[in-house]
Amino acid sequence: MTGILTSPLLSQLACVEHGFGTRDAVFSQTGMVSLRQIHSSLLRVADRDSGCAGEGDALITDRPGVRISVRTADCFPVLIADPNRRVVAAVHAGWRGTAARIVGHVVQRMIAEFGSKPAGIHAAIGPGIGACCYEVGAEVARQFGLDRAGTIDLAHFNREQLLAASVPETQIDTIGGCTFCDPARFHSYRRDGARAGRMISFIRVLDSVPV
Repeated sequence: MTGILTSPLLSQLACVEHGFGTRDAVFSQTGMVSLRQIHSSLLRVADRDSGCAGEGDALITDRPGVRISVRTADCFPVLIADPNRRVVAAVHAGWRGTAARIVGHVVQRMIAEFGSKPAGIHAAIGPGIGACCYEVGAEVARQFGLDRAGTIDLAHFNREQLLAASVPETQIDTIGGCTFCDPARFHSYRRDGARAGRMISFIRVLDSVPV
């Protein structure tokens, strides 16, 4: 695989493979589960080994070997793993999903359905449009408790949701990189419009743990 960014935090987990794709990413999509993303807070548990799992913006699985994925081009990919329960999640967090607290809902689903404990959860927030470039109108700003148009930091709000769900601060990683102002590395819908490509981020529980 080339053109893939990784989180130092998630890379420490022997039972997990992950990656945040850049515009130059080259890797096989065989055996990858995806979604018809709709900018929502809808979560789905992956019920297949490949293909589309339906509409939604977050996938969760504890099935070894199944790579779950999201596609982004300014929105933030968030990859979450619990190595103790061997469960992982991939989240597409745009402004609508972030305002609807999709990342927090994913953590709660991992706790309720898969037996995760917040202390065992690790999360990495991938590249997205940075506060340096993400200007929004007053209507969107109000969704984040702001009283006027300006810039917002979606990575910050997603990190705050993880902290509010009691995920330890030391187990949250932010990859960095602004998709809008780094055209050499990233696709950006806001910059390039309809001709913008998409970047794939993925995570899976390994069938066997490397020795």
